[in-house]
Amino acid sequence: VSTQSTGHSFPPLPQELSRIIEEAEIMYEDDKMWPAPDRIGRQELEIVHNNQHICFNTSKIGSLVDVNGSKDPDGLRAFYYLVQDLKCFVFSLIGLHFKIKPI
Repeated sequence: VSTQSTGHSFPPLPQELSRIIEEAEIMYEDDKMWPAPDRIGRQELEIVHNNQHICFNTSKIGSLVDVNGSKDPDGLRAFYYLVQDLKCFVFSLIGLHFKIKPI
């Protein structure tokens, strides 16, 4: 299942997203040593940021135990935490969107 959508946002939102990506330093990573996608599943992340375009593919990551057992634990850890940060960011935006305004 792939999700892709387009929308309009408040100017600080792309700035915050850019900050999250830059702090993760994910643009310096490479997924060659990460576990290959398998029958259990796959995780994909495509980033276009500051004229750079990068795609990552790996198997499903269940926990940090999976990360620490990989051939590139530092790179996979950066990916894992970035995905967690992006999930929190998106869920916060969804929560704000549906928040009921006080009367």
